[in-house]
Amino acid sequence: MKPIYYFLQQIHLYSGKTLYINLVAMVIISFLEGIGILLLIPMIGLSGIVNLDTGESQLFEVFEFLKNFSITISLPLILGIYVLIVIGQNLLQRHITIQNAMIQHGFFRYMRLETYSAILYSNWDFFIKKRKSDLINLLTSEIAKASAGTHSFLQFITSLIFSLIQVALAFILSPYITIIVLLCGLMLIFFNRKFLRRSLALGNRNFELGKNYLAGITDQINGIKDIKSNTLEESRMNWYKSITKQMMDEQIEYTKMRTKSQFYYKVASAILIAVFIFIAVNLFNAQTGQLMLIIVIFSRLWPRVAGIQSSMEQIATTFPAFKAVIALQNECKNAREFEKNVNRQTEPIHIKKGIECNNVYFRYNKNKTNYALQNINVFIPTNQTTAVVGRSGAGKSTLIDLLMGLNQPELGNVLIDGVPLTSNNLLSLRYSISHVSQDPFLFNTSIRENLLLMCENATDNQIWEALEFSSAAEFVRKLPGGLDALIGDRGITLSGGERQRIVLARAILRKPTILILDEATSALDSENESKIKEALERLKGRMTIIVIAHRLSTISNADQVIVLDQGKIIQKGGFSQLAKEKQGIFSHLLRKQMEASF
Repeated sequence: MKPIYYFLQQIHLYSGKTLYINLVAMVIISFLEGIGILLLIPMIGLSGIVNLDTGESQLFEVFEFLKNFSITISLPLILGIYVLIVIGQNLLQRHITIQNAMIQHGFFRYMRLETYSAILYSNWDFFIKKRKSDLINLLTSEIAKASAGTHSFLQFITSLIFSLIQVALAFILSPYITIIVLLCGLMLIFFNRKFLRRSLALGNRNFELGKNYLAGITDQINGIKDIKSNTLEESRMNWYKSITKQMMDEQIEYTKMRTKSQFYYKVASAILIAVFIFIAVNLFNAQTGQLMLIIVIFSRLWPRVAGIQSSMEQIATTFPAFKAVIALQNECKNAREFEKNVNRQTEPIHIKKGIECNNVYFRYNKNKTNYALQNINVFIPTNQTTAVVGRSGAGKSTLIDLLMGLNQPELGNVLIDGVPLTSNNLLSLRYSISHVSQDPFLFNTSIRENLLLMCENATDNQIWEALEFSSAAEFVRKLPGGLDALIGDRGITLSGGERQRIVLARAILRKPTILILDEATSALDSENESKIKEALERLKGRMTIIVIAHRLSTISNADQVIVLDQGKIIQKGGFSQLAKEKQGIFSHLLRKQMEASF
């Protein structure tokens, strides 16, 4: 019950007193419903219109005045009271239904915002360890299920309140019949508790199937080019048929279980009514009024009992979603990088001397002995160009992630002008950085909107200036719509080099003090690479530039070159200096690239 209690706390935080006002109103509705139905028969009986033996009860004394009226007056008066009660009940019911819908959908949005915010403000290590499709599944399907489960629990509470009031009214009318009905209902719930266990098991299986389905679909859409080019359509279609068949079977199984449960209740209801009426007539010579009471009590109480069981089954199926969302929120809370209510007026940090790694060690998995980086001691001076090179897997990107504060060292410190990089100054550092990755990401919108993400108030002149810098202006002008041309999912309508140049223009538009290029020229041809190299030269002295490059020709004018191998710095110095060290890895890499170019 802990996950459900957690969500009830959350809905309390969201809705406040409105939730309790609605619960009180539901009590009133239940009372009016009970008055309107259960007391209609005694009211008619007391009026003398029909001779119904309703027994003696102080509750009916309030209607004794009806005996003072003639039948022609009392009947319309009784029916008028009944109609007014129903009108009042339904007006209140409509208002409460609307309020409940506002609470339910508002709470659904609230939980989405809270969960998405928790994810966004988690640290980089959290995203490294999480599968993207699992996060999408939780943000879409599981939060929706948890919200529906919370609504089911509130319905369960409402049904319970309704039932208690109906039981109280029915008990006044006929204690013995009411007790028998309740005992029968409790016995059926006890004997059918297996439906709750099956609902929980189905919920667990549906959770796993939903997660696997979305994971597979995400992977296949991301890799659709490989699927098409390698004729893997049939194998992927077979997987899709298999998993959708399992999902279909689970839904059918759930429907069978629910209908079987409801079938038991309805059959039991019919049998018990028949048995009670038979016994009442043949053994106790029950009068018309008593028989009608039996029917009314059964017809009002039995669906409530069945409704409570149905709500419990619905809650059980959503239980895995409750646990999954809570687990994710707790995990995000532990992985929080900085507070979600950070000051958006934070100013970019102005580095006067430079960034330093002081005896830094880092590993992705602390249970393993291998370090991705070890004993890193390096100083990156401000307003100079520093290049990081090495073989694949040497730790270049890991070092950049540390410098940006995406990862935190296990040992040692990253220092900004001698001050350790912590959550206090991390945001200021991020505001001063523009990062261009090897795999450029663009949103499925226009070029203009993609560029304005970095600088919302940029003018067209500033946008074109950034495009000129990245050698992208020429091809953008040729696109239908120019800056307003739509570029498709992840910029699929552009070539790899064009995407990279758009992302580079976006980085420059921000006017950062630190520009980080992670293989940003790898997809460019020689001519455009040369233009980017010239542009970087123009930026020298105006900003700190950190470049990861496999193409060593790109960094020939770098002020400092850092050579990594197996997570260690093995060479450090100027380009020309390292090129002359014939036995060094840098010289070896340079020779290999020169040989490959001929």
